Amino acid sequence: MSRGSSAGYDRHITIFSPEGRLYQVEYAFKAIKTGGMTSIGIRGVDSVVVATQKKIPDKLLDASTVTMLFPITPYIGAVQTGMVPDARSQVQRARHQAATFHHKFGYQVPVSYLAKRIADQAQVYTQHAWMRPLGVAMILCGIDEELGPQLYKCDPAGSYIGYKACAAGEKELEATNFLEKKLKGDVKLSKDETIMMVIQALQAVMSSDFKATDVEIGIVSYENQKFQVLSPAVVDQYLTKLAERD
Repeated sequence: MSRGSSAGYDRHITIFSPEGRLYQVEYAFKAIKTGGMTSIGIRGVDSVVVATQKKIPDKLLDASTVTMLFPITPYIGAVQTGMVPDARSQVQRARHQAATFHHKFGYQVPVSYLAKRIADQAQVYTQHAWMRPLGVAMILCGIDEELGPQLYKCDPAGSYIGYKACAAGEKELEATNFLEKKLKGDVKLSKDETIMMVIQALQAVMSSDFKATDVEIGIVSYENQKFQVLSPAVVDQYLTKLAERD
């Protein structure tokens, strides 16, 4: 067994390689990118917007049943990137955590606490040989009563971090580079500007324009603190605005 290869060290999730790597966890990160989807989240002054590509793999599928945007509570939304079954399983667990918190304490769960609980569970999955990490990245958005708009990302390793803007999926690197250039300095984006920035970022990484039905956009704002998914008609209006501006 050569020390430089992964042979043998990736058979169990609990075995470190001589270089100190957990290959199964790294494979989980690769699984996120294999779906060919890219998701983006941006935090504005008064809102948080998340968006992802929408791909219908079969013409016989009902397009309305295919989504990667999920309401966790009426006030917190999530966009999932990666393996769909894993994504749905993680969403169910997040909903259970949020409902338990609300029942126990009598108020809505903060986004940061929910992100921590989801990340803690993901980290536990890296400790036991009879478990496997989830091949999915979760981006959470919501409005905190004290801290305002919040955007968090949780990954298969159990890490969770708050972001001004973040990306996940196949074109994560390209999207991150685009966002770093556009949001350099202390940029303050309004609700409409945030939505258009998300669309611009997706167009940039996909290297093409797309129709309103090719993208899903979710938003939480001070104006309406409940998580809502924008209809194709509304998305089309923003696409028209962008086209006219360019």
